[in-house]
Amino acid sequence: MDKSVNQLVVDLELIRRLDKNGPRYTSYPTADRFAEAFNADSYSLWVGKREIGGIARPLSLYIHIPFCNTLCFYCACNKVITKDRGKSAEYVRYLIKEMAMQALLLGPDQVVEQLHFGGGTPTFLGDDEIRQVMTAIRQHFRLVEGGEYSIEIDPRKVSDETVALLGEVGFNRISIGVQDFDDQVQRAVNRIQSEEETRRVIDAARAHGFKSVSIDLIYGLPRQTLEGFGVTLDKVIAANPDRLSIYNYAHMPTIFKPQRRIHEEDLPAPQIKLDILDMAVNKLTHAGYVYIGMDHFAKPEDELAVAQRQGRLHRNFQGYSTHSDCDLVALGLSAIGKIGPTYSQNYRELEDYYAALDKDVLPIMRGMELDADDLVRRAIIQALMCHFELVKESFNSTFRIKFDEYFSAELEELHEYEREGLLEISTLQIKVTPKGRMLIRNICMVFDKYLRTRQEHALYSKVI
Repeated sequence: MDKSVNQLVVDLELIRRLDKNGPRYTSYPTADRFAEAFNADSYSLWVGKREIGGIARPLSLYIHIPFCNTLCFYCACNKVITKDRGKSAEYVRYLIKEMAMQALLLGPDQVVEQLHFGGGTPTFLGDDEIRQVMTAIRQHFRLVEGGEYSIEIDPRKVSDETVALLGEVGFNRISIGVQDFDDQVQRAVNRIQSEEETRRVIDAARAHGFKSVSIDLIYGLPRQTLEGFGVTLDKVIAANPDRLSIYNYAHMPTIFKPQRRIHEEDLPAPQIKLDILDMAVNKLTHAGYVYIGMDHFAKPEDELAVAQRQGRLHRNFQGYSTHSDCDLVALGLSAIGKIGPTYSQNYRELEDYYAALDKDVLPIMRGMELDADDLVRRAIIQALMCHFELVKESFNSTFRIKFDEYFSAELEELHEYEREGLLEISTLQIKVTPKGRMLIRNICMVFDKYLRTRQEHALYSKVI
């Protein structure tokens, strides 16, 4: 893999001109294409095929904990706002039941290489509940030594003792939401979080042997300024995280009700957002971080950066990953899994989730089985998202197609981006230029057969 993969050029005029709505491609096809015709029976059928023909893979486990005791106005996650701790006790009982049902279906001695607790706020669970869930996971699955076991943490809601417990039960990576340290921004989004409490959690994680610390930031929030976000970046860089994600705030109040509490007049102007992004890229690259893709940066020695250089990087519902060959088993409310050529998603409401499990039925609300065309397009989008290039012949041999003929319409559209300097197309490959990497979603959208109308594009957030 060419080391220049990490090079990045931020062309603000080009980004401004080409910015549009589009998916983030944590999957292809995207979750809005899933259908209720794919249900628990469909899922069980495909799990049964895992062992046939040698298609069984190691597992990645995703556990969704939906509870938060305060509402962050920008949040687009599926969550349940409550201060009632009894709700998590009930949820854990159902979660463990779902886990046991999945384990029975999958069969004994299933190997897990990757585990992620997301939310919501995973540490809404009490310490004993965390122990319960991790004990159940070890009862039903075999966690490999040195796997990637991560959890999202809200520093406002976790003690040093809980961080120690997380390390004790097997977690070795944490992801910490910061968004912005500026007081005015924090008040505008209802998330008051000091630098001190954030550093305390980072220090506790390192003291208890965590291998990696990741920090999430958001640009484009209300009351955000170039100067203020620059101060936040300096503080974050001083905390020396292994990975950083800098997300674009997508203001979509018609879809996400909490965002209606954000005043649109407080949002930074589009040019300010672009200036913030440009500053962030410059500060991070000068601090030694390398660009992984989309919103992600990592230290050169981090596993993500190493995997990208070696051509092993993958992208799934948890973002970028080093584990490319895993089936994903998703547990909990609204969680999305992947088995073979299928996706499945659990019910989004607690009542429906509990009702299915009360009937001893997996709580799968919808999903889809990918056809041959979906699979080749998924592989193309993966290659572009993770490595910024693809070799046509590898797709010809793997999928038995003639790339230039199969994608003649897409190549015609890509030539427009080639003229803009976003990519280079030859008879052998497609290679995204350093100038095109910030607009990788635009390039991937060309291969998305489901995006055909302006109305469909409007369902998604802005690229930048």
